[in-house]
Amino acid sequence: MIEIQSLTFRYEGADRDALRDVTLTVPDGAFLGIIGPAGAGKTTLAHAIGGIIPHAVRGDFYGAVRVNGSDTAETRLTDLSRMVGTVFQDVESQIISSVVEDELLYGLENFGVPRDEIEERLTFALEQVGIAPLRHRTVSSLSGGQRQKVAIASLVALRPGILVLDEPTGELDPFSSRQVFSLLRTLNREYGMTIVAVEQKIMLLCEFADRLAVLSEGRIAREGTVRQVLCDIRALEEIGVNCPRAALFSSLLAEKTGAEVPVCVNAEEAVEAARRVLG
Repeated sequence: MIEIQSLTFRYEGADRDALRDVTLTVPDGAFLGIIGPAGAGKTTLAHAIGGIIPHAVRGDFYGAVRVNGSDTAETRLTDLSRMVGTVFQDVESQIISSVVEDELLYGLENFGVPRDEIEERLTFALEQVGIAPLRHRTVSSLSGGQRQKVAIASLVALRPGILVLDEPTGELDPFSSRQVFSLLRTLNREYGMTIVAVEQKIMLLCEFADRLAVLSEGRIAREGTVRQVLCDIRALEEIGVNCPRAALFSSLLAEKTGAEVPVCVNAEEAVEAARRVLG
């Protein structure tokens, strides 16, 4: 479980807080999507959950972040990394090996995974992320999107209880983006892994995540199930969140007809709502 209580953080030398009085609980096995406009504090929150803040980033830190009962400010980063795997927005900063296979092996060997499990985990991660053909390629020969997949695969192989991803599909095409989120859902549902994903592609989050947290100016503006968060389209637009077109359609349909229309999160639901209301 992730428990964040009254978290406030200001980067060293900054003139305002990046996070301000954030309180949030993420239960075990949840799939939480974090959204919000640029500068809202999304990456800062992801780094706080993973312990990067306050251990590796300087600033004023108030409040508490607890992961499985351990206070991240009082727990060594190496110990936190056994519980929380983090994929950074800048994947270049976390890939240290020159060959794809070695990048996955580095984590498996250093975290003491039994030798008889290593090959199975390595193969599983490469295949699930869709980069099995890249196993013996040099990292320098890969595209930005492929390197992003390598970073994700290296953590999938470790199977931490919590996986935090900061813009995991930033450099991926639509097909690869869905592939990554399908993998995250598999890890969430079949392996019980808690997923926290910062993502701009809100349509993906609405399809795969269970809950959403909306950040605005360093604060939690809204938090709840996907449909609960999307029920107030106007408020989200004012914050600067681009809502899914299906949700916009259902909101307009209810507004123009006066009918009760549930929040739609995909095209199929929007079509069904139109048929029911408009005949």
